[in-house]
Parts: sequence; C-alpha cells; structure tokens
Amino acid sequence: MCRWLAYSGSPIHLDELLVKPKHSLIDQSLHSTMGATTTNGDGFGIGWYDRVGGEPGVFHSTEPAWNDRNLRSLAQHLSSPVIMAHIRASTGGAIQQTNCHPFRHGRWLWMHNGLIRDFAKVKRDLVLAVDPELYPSIEGSTDSEVFFFLALTFGLADDPPSAVEQAVGFIESVGRAHGVEQPIQMTVATTDGSRLWAFRYSSERSSRTLFLSQEIETLRAQYPNNPTLWSVSEETRLVVSEPFGGLVGAWREVPESSWGVVQPGPDELHPFTPRLPG
Repeated sequence: MCRWLAYSGSPIHLDELLVKPKHSLIDQSLHSTMGATTTNGDGFGIGWYDRVGGEPGVFHSTEPAWNDRNLRSLAQHLSSPVIMAHIRASTGGAIQQTNCHPFRHGRWLWMHNGLIRDFAKVKRDLVLAVDPELYPSIEGSTDSEVFFFLALTFGLADDPPSAVEQAVGFIESVGRAHGVEQPIQMTVATTDGSRLWAFRYSSERSSRTLFLSQEIETLRAQYPNNPTLWSVSEETRLVVSEPFGGLVGAWREVPESSWGVVQPGPDELHPFTPRLPG
C-alpha cells in the first residue's frame, strides 16, 4: 500500500518533513516498518498551498521518491503552511502521474492509503454514482481517485465527515452486493487549505496505522531545548501513516474507526460511522 503525511501550521520547508528527519517519508519509501509493504516505490506526489483559500499546487512523479533529484531540490525551496505528501505502493493501478496522490479538485486535496477491494468488480457501479459534472475531472484509473470523487459528489465541500461516511457506506453497499466481504481499507487525509481532516476505517475494523502529533505545548515541555519546537506555532500539527523523527512520545495513534480535524483552536476527534447517502 502507501505512506503519507499531512502538515498544518507555521510555514515550513518541505525538506524539514520529507528529507531531514530520522525515518523521513523518503526513507519510508525504501524502509517502511508499519506498512503492508516495506518498499513504496511506485511514484510520489506533493501538494501545498501558498495562501489560505487559494488552489493548491501539486507535483507528481512516477519515479521512486528516494531516487528523484527534482523532489529534493523542490523540497529545499518550497515553503507552505499546509502540505500533503504521499509515496505510492500500487495495489494494481498503473504507474502513471495521474494515478499519483494527492489528487486535486478546485481547492481540495485528497490522499488515501488502502484499497477498494475487487475494484474491477465494483468500478462501474461506483463511477456511475459520481456527479456527471464532476466525472470529466477524473484523470486516472485508481480506486482512490474514484473514492475522492464520490466524496465530492456526496458533499465534501460542505461537510467532509458526512461526505466520507456516505462515500464509504456506498462503497460497502456496492461491494457486498457484488459478494465482496470486506470492501474497503482506508486511512484518508483531505484539506481545503484551511482545515485538515483525517479518517481511519476498514470494513474488517483492522485499519492501517495512523498517527497524530502531540500538541506543541506538550512537546516543548518535554524537550525545552529543541529549537524546532519553538520555531513553529502552537497550532502546528502532523498526521502521518508512520511516525518519523527521534522524539519519544511525539505521536499518539488515531483510534480505529474514527475521524479528526486539525483546525484553528481545539482539534476534534469523533467516531467514524459509514452510512448510505441521502
């Protein structure tokens, strides 16, 4: 499957997340310790915002993240308050740029680690449920992008948790109608550039790992001499598939079947319950 990270907080250079930390995302592309596969070499992507409310920039490549000079160069120079990065291990989709995450539509970005099982069986029914006005914007061939466009169809722009719950409920209903016992495995991150939502769920209730960074105030108390912790705002957070960095106690696991939002003020964490649309 895949590994990803989502960052929200003080503007930061991408290499502070992708390259420099111990067991960084680039290191995880070769040496993942918690993923379904050790190697995630089927392409990568980054997404970032240069202003709140604007459309994000994206960069995708089919090269392995550990072997792409352009990624390292960009990471040294790009700075953003909201960043998404994803390293891909294909579950069957073609290795091409349009299949690399994060996916973008308008001001929204979307990343997925997991799969819609037996996607070939259920693809037609799922795609036909996408809003006809949104359908022409689907560029690739992955289950993850169809998942994104189902969430958009069910109201992602207005209520992300409700939209994702409806999309998952619909995917499970279609899957089971086709004899698929456990239709979906997922950790998902999505953002509009101002708030960041993360979801952890699977039909078998045994989901891929997902972690949220501790509050900056807590980490400052634990590590008062760490200059990085004093250079970012108290609102700074990371959501990751797999922890990185060398700070003990810096991460807490997101509970099974739950969703959370990173936002100005208090963050939130709630149960995730799939339901049929409408």
